[in-house]
Formats: sequence, C-alpha cells, structure tokens
Amino acid sequence: MDAADFYTGIVVEAYAELKSSHFDPEPYAQFVATMGQPGLEIGCGDGDPLLTLRRQGLDVEGLDSSSDMLERCRSNAAALGLEVRLHHQKVEQMSLPRRYRSIYLAGPTFNLLPDDRTALLALQAIRGHLTHDGAALIPLWIPEPTPSEELGMTREATAEDGTVLRYTPVSEVYDEASRNRITTTRYERITPAGTESIGREWFLHWYTAEQFRAMCSEANLCVTRMVDDQGQPVTSTATEFTVTVQPK
Repeated sequence: MDAADFYTGIVVEAYAELKSSHFDPEPYAQFVATMGQPGLEIGCGDGDPLLTLRRQGLDVEGLDSSSDMLERCRSNAAALGLEVRLHHQKVEQMSLPRRYRSIYLAGPTFNLLPDDRTALLALQAIRGHLTHDGAALIPLWIPEPTPSEELGMTREATAEDGTVLRYTPVSEVYDEASRNRITTTRYERITPAGTESIGREWFLHWYTAEQFRAMCSEANLCVTRMVDDQGQPVTSTATEFTVTVQPK
C-alpha cells in the first residue's frame, strides 16, 4: 500500500467506525416527498441517510467527492439489496445530466467547503441542477472551538476484523475573522502486524445567517425558509440553522 492509499484507507475506516452520530432520515425523506422527485443527496458518504430513503422507494441519487466513500456506499447498498445511482464529483464542479426537484445535504456538509468563493460556486451548481420549481435544503453550523481538555483525548473503536482504530484531535486554530476552524488530527490503525498512523487537518468554514442569505442571492437563489435546530425562525445568535432555497 502506497502512502496515498494508506492515507485514504485509514481516514475512511476511521470515519466509518468512529463517527458518533447518524442522521435522522425522516426530515430528508419528508423534504423529498414534499418537494418531489427525483432527489439528490450531496455528500452522501457511505449512504447515511441516502440508503434509508432508497429503502422507502424514493428516487434519490447520491454525490460525493470521495471515491472510497462511494465504494462503501455501493457495498452497503448491495448488502441491503438496493440499487443506487452515485456520482463522483465535487459539488462546486457538479455537472450531471439530470435536474432535480429536491436537493439536500445531510448535516452541515456545506461547512467543509474551504472558502466563500467555493461556496458560491457550489450554490451556483446547485441552482443549475434544480428544476424551476425545485428546492434545496442546506443545514449549516457555526462551530465552537474544541474544548482544550478534549485536545489530545483519543477515541477508539474496533472494526469487525479486530482492527483497532484511534482518532485524536491534536491541536486547533480557531479564527473568527476568517470564519475558519482547522483541527489537526491523528489517525491510528492497530493490527497484529503493527501500528500505522497518519495526520490530517479537518477544515471547517462557517457563515452567519445574513452572510449566507446574501450569498444565496448572488447565486440567483431565493431563501424561502431559514430555521434553527428547534424549527424556529433564525435569530442573530443561532449557531445551527437549516436553509431552504429555490431558484429566483
């Protein structure tokens, strides 16, 4: 295994085994059922919640920038006896033959885009893939700094084959001016043959509600709904909110 393969493999394994939350599929299923099909899940990863929607019979496709995560998604779909159409593209470069009545990101995947320019390109790509009456659902998050006591704290999980996977946040840069949080992490994979490790920086970029509204307008999208995590209209202090947009 070369360095690139090892890097990708250990990060994908760690993501799959160590992730502590699963997305509730119902809000996304309701969104697709309400706005109509076909649908597209951006950042589908290994199929959570995409495959649940497919099991419900919804015509939803998946898109992700990681070929490794898409392979896991295909394997998971096959294990469930499901057919799923997947696309290996970056959202800001998305060019698909189909238009969708509903597009959504499960969780704050949009925050992984590194800067405002890339985010604008992504919104323009989403706009270009919506039908005239379609809508997109975009959850967003304003992260807090990682508590200092959690830096250096290791999380561990054991895969089905007995491989031990460890994740440790080592250090962090939190810059409110640029709206960036960069967390340096270490991944370890422990097998009878020994321990392999790799470092990675996790990058988050965030927006206030008003900043995101302005960006949507620039992308020729109209914000039709913006609510916090309790389903209430967003205030200036909200740190989690979901935006629904439609073509102007």
